[in-house]
Amino acid sequence: MAVFRSGSAWFNAMSAEIICVGTELLLGDILNGNAQYLARELADLGIPHYYQTVVGDNPTRIQRAIDIAIDRGAQILIFTGGLGPTPDDLTIATIADHFNTPLQERPEIIADIEAKYRQRDRVMNPSNRKQALIPDGADVLPNPVGTAPGILWQPIDNLSILTFPGVPAEMRAMWSQTAIPYLKSLGWGDRILVSEMLKFWGISESVLAERVGELFNSEIPPSPPTPTTAKSNSGSPPVPPPKPKADR
Repeated sequence: MAVFRSGSAWFNAMSAEIICVGTELLLGDILNGNAQYLARELADLGIPHYYQTVVGDNPTRIQRAIDIAIDRGAQILIFTGGLGPTPDDLTIATIADHFNTPLQERPEIIADIEAKYRQRDRVMNPSNRKQALIPDGADVLPNPVGTAPGILWQPIDNLSILTFPGVPAEMRAMWSQTAIPYLKSLGWGDRILVSEMLKFWGISESVLAERVGELFNSEIPPSPPTPTTAKSNSGSPPVPPPKPKADR
């Protein structure tokens, strides 16, 4: 059971929403570890977030996810996935279209991609030029590992958009090197969201919930008790582990 500690004024401040793009996530082909990583990082920066969205590689549904997030009050949208050179990589173009903003090819991105190909004794594929297209007015979120940069963009008042590739190593490098300083420049990072994990043994989930009932009535209620030991089909208390055998 996780118990959260924070001040009410801070906890009701602006929030972030994580939007992970990729049909492979919806199909269960890969585990969405990016959302877990970003959730922990947001807590370390003191940025609350109340929702995570997973959406397939579909422009209409991506735009709908943006509308829903804004309607829910999110002022920081963090996207992962859909920044590659293939036709199904639609994230940045869809975001730009949603805010009626044209895409501009950035020569510094082309130069960076070409340099990375040369390091591998290869020539950049023409399809990679797609990765140099970002919305007019957006800043480049550099990718020190791969060829897919992201964007830092404030398309409207009180809304910041950050995009990252779905490759975990690339996303994490971009987050630590650029996104964290950017968010700190907006005033975040001076406090953190702290959670405490309370572990119990020898008590059923329902009895524990009754005994700590006052916590569930607090302004920031804890996550519910989660059983982590085996139970019988009858719902009896957890079965204790076997006693260790005596030394022989």
